Amino acid sequence: MKKAGVCVCSPLPFLEERIVGYMRKQSDAMQEDMPKEKTVPVRKSTLILLFCLCGVLAVGTGLGIYRNYAGNTEYRELRQLAATVKQNYYTDVDDEAVMQGAMKGYVAGLDDPYSQYMTSEEYQAYQTEEAGQTVGIGVTVTQTDEGYLQVEEVNADSPAEKAGMQQGDTLTKVEGEDLAELGYAGALSKIRGEAGTTVQLTIQRNGDTLELDVERQNIEVTTAEGQMLDGQIGYIRISSFKGNTPEQFQAIYDRLVQNGAKALIFDLRDDGGGLVSALEKILDPLLPEGEIAIATYRDGTTKTLVESDATECSLPMTVIVNGNTASAAELFTASLRDFGKASVVGTQTFGKGIMQVTQSMPSGGALTLTVATYQTTKGECYHKVGIKPDEIVEAGEDAVDYSDPNPEKDPQLKKAIEMVQAK
Repeated sequence: MKKAGVCVCSPLPFLEERIVGYMRKQSDAMQEDMPKEKTVPVRKSTLILLFCLCGVLAVGTGLGIYRNYAGNTEYRELRQLAATVKQNYYTDVDDEAVMQGAMKGYVAGLDDPYSQYMTSEEYQAYQTEEAGQTVGIGVTVTQTDEGYLQVEEVNADSPAEKAGMQQGDTLTKVEGEDLAELGYAGALSKIRGEAGTTVQLTIQRNGDTLELDVERQNIEVTTAEGQMLDGQIGYIRISSFKGNTPEQFQAIYDRLVQNGAKALIFDLRDDGGGLVSALEKILDPLLPEGEIAIATYRDGTTKTLVESDATECSLPMTVIVNGNTASAAELFTASLRDFGKASVVGTQTFGKGIMQVTQSMPSGGALTLTVATYQTTKGECYHKVGIKPDEIVEAGEDAVDYSDPNPEKDPQLKKAIEMVQAK
């Protein structure tokens, strides 16, 4: 930086001499019209300005050189690697494919399971899914510890149901390829494919290996459904928070209230979360007016995530959760409980209290990046902690059929009913 500063400032004595000489000549020619003493301030102010300009140029150039050096040092090895590959790889290098892989690898280096780079094709599929529209087979899945996909829910009248797929099945292969090796995003992309085509899936069920051929279709994803239980208790199941969830939720909520519901149960078991914008619209008719949840960024600044208007629900409410209740579903749960609107029953939630934003890239792909933690305005961030229910109740032996809630087979639902009836 010192050399850069000297280099920029070294012409100054020469410039000063030229400018001062010019000013003297001008002063002699103007002596009859301008008092001599007024020429002195002009010379000083001009030189001061030049000194300041020189300093700014020196500092700016120095910083530019430093930043360029730092950047060159940081990525020097990557450039060397790219040059070596291009020069020595046994066949032509697909630059676009290599760049896509490099971008995926860069984000993977964060060691954050929620941050990722998506190719153009993956981004298009992501946007469709988040909107509640998708090409697929009609199942909700979660990733197992081994990297496979466990079926949490089979949509009614879906291609998967017609092919014989059941809740609890574990998908291990697609078209003969191991799902764990494909990765979560890769596995979902390969299963979805194009509408009207068939995909071959290998599943594990109770120790048996089964092969299913399932036709892909355009699917309107149902993420909120409900019904009236005995005792005029409204039951609403939310499986995820997509772009179409608020509309589906509002229709069910309005119908139950109009039909005389005396209490509400929200079932968020196995709900992995979704869009905060969808969450806000769903919470709005349930909570009092004001700021509900905030995000906190790494520089300490905060931003309102969820706010509600003056309309609020006065019915007794309970939320059912389990270890797969995560992200936006946890924020829904925390918001209702922290504002004194609902009690919580089930088992400890997953514990994801960090927020991602997705930004499109010039290549047509997109970057999903974790940018903040979040919490309700009356509680604490539950990231890596989870939410402990007011009443801990383990799941029953039978798998839960969310389309046909039965408290006799579902101890968590049974307890939720008891809790809202006691309010």
